[in-house]
Amino acid sequence: MTLDMERLKRIPNGNPVRGTFSKAEMARRVAGLRRILAELDLHAAILTSYHNINYYSDFLYTRFGRRYALVVTADAVTSVSANIDGGQPWRRTAGDNLVYTDWRRDNYFHALQTLLPGATRLGIEFDHVDLDTRRMLGDAFAGADFLDVAAPAMRERMIKSPEEIALITEGARIADLGGAACVEAIAVGVPEHEVALHATGAMVREIARRFPDAELMDTWTWFQSGINTDGAHNPVTSRRIERGDALSLNCFPMIAGYYTALERTLFAEEVSDAHLRYWEINLEVYRAGLALIRPGARCCDIAHELNAIYARHGVLDKRTFGYGHSFGVLCHYYGREAGLELREDVETVLEPGMVVSMEPMITIPEGEPGAGGYREHDILVVTEDGARNITGFPVGPDANVIRGG
Repeated sequence: MTLDMERLKRIPNGNPVRGTFSKAEMARRVAGLRRILAELDLHAAILTSYHNINYYSDFLYTRFGRRYALVVTADAVTSVSANIDGGQPWRRTAGDNLVYTDWRRDNYFHALQTLLPGATRLGIEFDHVDLDTRRMLGDAFAGADFLDVAAPAMRERMIKSPEEIALITEGARIADLGGAACVEAIAVGVPEHEVALHATGAMVREIARRFPDAELMDTWTWFQSGINTDGAHNPVTSRRIERGDALSLNCFPMIAGYYTALERTLFAEEVSDAHLRYWEINLEVYRAGLALIRPGARCCDIAHELNAIYARHGVLDKRTFGYGHSFGVLCHYYGREAGLELREDVETVLEPGMVVSMEPMITIPEGEPGAGGYREHDILVVTEDGARNITGFPVGPDANVIRGG
């Protein structure tokens, strides 16, 4: 075997797995991207992000210090993967797959050149390509023009297909099961990590049952207690639950790159009057927010209306982030659809087929009466005449003061 032959491989090992989505659904997505290429007069797109590679090919890579790509032209869709993955990318890609080896440092770029001979106008993701990769792409395609396809691809992803909505709805159901498992494990003296492990195990087992062809990766739970509730994304610790603690339940099943979420405020054994006051304020904002999710509403207007409620109660300065975000190909390390967040600086108008959360949060500092973080989180599918809430887990003091053990 010559060195040139060793630089690139094809590894059709085994049989392709059953895809997460139908062939018609994957073709619809790629057709949308090809419309973008035509509008920008591009020869191809070189996608590099987790979310876009997954969205357009059904393959979710594990980077581990190596580069990956999905090359989309007018007539081909090809994932570019590292030799360390063997035939798994070929089995998972809705399209072709080309493997590069580690024998030479520039083999990844050689693979791109092999797939795109003579290309002079290429679409890349400006929000994902780092400076080193951009420089090396320029060397590999000397004289080529590079245009951004990240923003228009994001807009494509913001409207979910019926198949996507069905998957997200299943994810929300599984998140509810994870929440129930959290409640089962909550008791004074139990460490946070034990509660989180119990919830994550329940969700993974249900994903395996419901989606037997899916890879089981990245499902997780953040369960926080006491002072650890002050941030929405605080990691699990070994802190033990104490009586009267504010608790944050955060369950995140991952199905084929699609994240869903359930988040709830709970209390251990009892809730003080000060805590109850803040909890009820946040619940008022949460319920008002649910009613505002509808077609025609602007994201910024929703944020301003909810700000007014917090301001009336004198706690607007305790708000920690925006009121919600889009769902789809998303995880805690990839996929944010920044054009569909319920924030004051986002003017996007909600449309049928969009899927958004409503998740207001306030944090009261340690040492003050009612200290802790308060957050409720539901997922809503925007319909022709309103919105459908696909989260079913109980909310509020009547259900979530947990007297376990």
